[in-house]
Amino acid sequence: MGNLCAIPAPQTPKKKQTKRLPNAPPISNSSNRWSRSRSSRQEKIDDATIQEQALVAAMLLKHHQQQNGTLPFDRSSSLRQTNASNKKNSLPRSSSSRPRSLTDSLIQPHQLVNQDIRLDDLETNHFVLVHGGGFGAWCWYKTIALLEEGGFKVDAIDLAGSGVDSFDTNNITSISQYVKPLTDFLDKLPEGEKVILVGHDIGGACISYAAELFPLKISKAVFISAAMLISGQSTLDIFSQQVGSNDLLQRSQIFLYSNGKDQPPSSIDLDKSLLRDLLFNHSPAKDVALASVSMRPIPFAPVLEKLSLSDLRYGSVRRFYIVTPEDNAISVTLQENMINANPPEKVFRLKGADHSPFFSKPQALHKLLVEISQIR
Repeated sequence: MGNLCAIPAPQTPKKKQTKRLPNAPPISNSSNRWSRSRSSRQEKIDDATIQEQALVAAMLLKHHQQQNGTLPFDRSSSLRQTNASNKKNSLPRSSSSRPRSLTDSLIQPHQLVNQDIRLDDLETNHFVLVHGGGFGAWCWYKTIALLEEGGFKVDAIDLAGSGVDSFDTNNITSISQYVKPLTDFLDKLPEGEKVILVGHDIGGACISYAAELFPLKISKAVFISAAMLISGQSTLDIFSQQVGSNDLLQRSQIFLYSNGKDQPPSSIDLDKSLLRDLLFNHSPAKDVALASVSMRPIPFAPVLEKLSLSDLRYGSVRRFYIVTPEDNAISVTLQENMINANPPEKVFRLKGADHSPFFSKPQALHKLLVEISQIR
C-alpha cells in the first residue's frame, strides 16, 4: 500500500497543493445527485445491516483460516444486501453527494446503473479483483455483492501470504511469488476468455506484472489509488516520493526483520491504532473493525523489485485510473504524478473516497466499474 516506503527521520509534513499537468487525461467526477429523501429509521436499518455484513465477513474469514484454505475468495461467500424497505420508490441519494456519514449502505445495483445494460454485449462481464498490501480478498465484499447482484461474474484473489492464504509473508522473496495466485488463475482461463483486472494500492503493480504475462486475457486494467509503474520502476520507487511529506504514513510503519537486523526488512506491519487515520478516514466503523482483525503484514521483497514492462505486451492493455481525493496513504499529488508519467486511457475522480473506496464509497465505486466495463 501507499505506506511502503523507506523511513527517514520523521519530518514535519508539508501541505502541498495539487495541480494537474496540462497533458493529463480527462478526469470524470463520479458523484451523482440522487433524491434527498431518507428517513432516520432507514438510516438505522442500513447501519444495522452493514454491521451484520461486516461481522459475517469476519466470521467467514475466520472459518477459512481454520480450514487452511488457499483458494481465491469464494464468490458464494459474498454478502448481499437485503432490501430492508420497498415503501419508497424514490432513489436514495449517493453518499458521494452528502456530508460524510459513517453509514454508507449497499443499495441495489439497478438503482445505480442503467437497467438496460446487456451483459452479453460487453467484451467481458468478468471482474478479477486484486487487493492491496496487507489486505485480502475479504476487503472487496461490498463490491463483490454489488457486481454479482448486477449479473457480473466476480473473482477476488488472495495474493500469497494475504487473506486466507497460508503462506508465511516473511518468506516471500519476489513479486512473481507474491502474485502467483493471480497468474495461476489467469493461466487457467479458457483461451479467448478475457477479464477486467482491478488493482488497489500495491495491487496495481501486481496487475501490471500480470498484464505483461497475459495481455491477451485482459480486456482492461483498472487502478484504484494504485501503483501504476513504468518499466524499470519498483513500487518503492513510486512510494518513496512521499518520504518527508507524510508523517502519518511513516509513523504507521512497523518493519519486521525475520532474517536478522543486518538484512533488509522481510515485511511491514501497520500500527493498528493509526489504521483509521491512514487508510479508513471516511470508512464506516464496522469496516475499520473488520480490517483491524483481518490485515496481515506486507511482504517487502515485491515492493523492492523493479518491473520490466514492454509496450508490446503491457502497453497493449487498456488502462483506467480511479483517483481517491481524500486518501491519506497515497496522496492525490502522487496519484497524479503516476497518471502524468504513464497516462491511462481515462481518469476518474471518486469524490469523497479515502484510500479504501470499497468501504467508504462502495456504490460510487461500483458505478465506475460498471461504466468502465461498458467503454468500447
